[in-house]
Amino acid sequence: MIRYFLILFSLGILFTLLDCSKKNPGSFSCTNSPISYDTAAMRSFALQNGLSMTQDSSGLEYQIIGSGYGPIPTLNSTIYVTYTGSLLDGTVFDSTSNAGKTGFILNGLIKSWQIGIPKIRVGGRIKLLTPSALGYGCAGYGTQIPPNSPLYFDVTLDSIH
Repeated sequence: MIRYFLILFSLGILFTLLDCSKKNPGSFSCTNSPISYDTAAMRSFALQNGLSMTQDSSGLEYQIIGSGYGPIPTLNSTIYVTYTGSLLDGTVFDSTSNAGKTGFILNGLIKSWQIGIPKIRVGGRIKLLTPSALGYGCAGYGTQIPPNSPLYFDVTLDSIH
């Protein structure tokens, strides 16, 4: 009888933990590093690569290469972009060169894109230095982006739909 009770009790705890993790995704996860932890690495990258960055109040650093024309994207816009994303050591983790064919709903992207892309219009180009907390944070992304990695993006906004 005690053995039966212990099995039921253990199963109850297991199901409770699984249920909590579904209701609160990330409740058992890591904590993002403060944005200030990435500032020195981002500034060093900018200096080494001849970038003249402006810092947004969020901690995102950006350089507008061309402001573009037409409407400014909103968070609900589907944006079509040409871009390259890399780690600060130069390792490219993602890129596209098929202008007008790679579309994303802006509010579904990482926070730095949600902040940075509306700073340009269609045809505009922006460089983003993303603190890890505005990118993939302490979780990283797969095997390509380690946890707590500041990122660099070079993005051209091809169109908005």
